[in-house]
Amino acid sequence: QVQLVESGGGLVQPGGSLKLSCAASGFTFSSAPMGWSRQAPGKERRLVATISTTGITNYADDVKGRFTISRDNAKNTVYLQMNSLKPEETAVYYCLAYTAQGPRWGQGTQVTVSP
Repeated sequence: QVQLVESGGGLVQPGGSLKLSCAASGFTFSSAPMGWSRQAPGKERRLVATISTTGITNYADDVKGRFTISRDNAKNTVYLQMNSLKPEETAVYYCLAYTAQGPRWGQGTQVTVSP
């Protein structure tokens, strides 16, 4: 059974930083591309960043240069370092695993960017 458990969300001031973590289990983590997406209130869920099994990363244009996705295969964990956060980036952030059985999502962690 695939499980993805996000942590690290919270309240941060504009311009601040947060690091999200996603602990994965129930599948072969090292064989699965991983990603992070976010869903702001009243908006559709959007893919923010992905990382391949070999560490190749891709980012949405609006987070390039500020967000960094990484993975630790020894810990079955994927991370999202977020810097220079903006109020409009307030959203629920979801971990995504591209497993052999198809994409799987975590329950999400709330990130609120506010003074």
